[in-house]
Amino acid sequence: MKKNIGLLIVVLLVVAMIGTYVKQQIDKDREIETASLGKEMDEQKIGLKKGDIPPDFTLTSLDGDEVTLSDLRGKKVVLNFWATWCPPCKAEMPHMQKYYEQYAKEDNVEIIAVNLTKDEHDFTVDEKIDTVMTFRDSFELTFPILLDQEREVSPQYNIMTIPTTYFIDSKGYIQRAISGPMDTDMLKSYVDELD
Repeated sequence: MKKNIGLLIVVLLVVAMIGTYVKQQIDKDREIETASLGKEMDEQKIGLKKGDIPPDFTLTSLDGDEVTLSDLRGKKVVLNFWATWCPPCKAEMPHMQKYYEQYAKEDNVEIIAVNLTKDEHDFTVDEKIDTVMTFRDSFELTFPILLDQEREVSPQYNIMTIPTTYFIDSKGYIQRAISGPMDTDMLKSYVDELD
């Protein structure tokens, strides 16, 4: 009887060890699957890749000026998509302003902040624009803020999360795309990589 109990304990221990090993292998396979799926999803979130020519557009700024992306060729461009209700966008804006004040001129950079105006709350068009103006003034932003009022531009860039920022070199090619907020040092280092 004692031998049977001993044998039963050994069998149970072996079964437990095999079960643990199998579970670890399944978890490892899921981790690899999830990591590769996450990478694919990140690539899908950011619609354009390094070396792509960004779709050209003309939008009106808060100041009433028309700005065409291709007219900026010869300058490095930081093209940022954002909205006033987005907490990470709010966190990022002071850093963008600080970079713009300290480095943009010497780095030959233009920051273009495209507001997803159509997605700004359930207001009238005028109220949405007033909301963006209030935001700009409260953060004392001096770089151009363009209004994507009819959601014409953001779909061309496959904007699914905001903020999303494209770094475009002086020849007009995308060199980097970032999904999520950045600080001043990140902006500076990414711009420094551009031609």
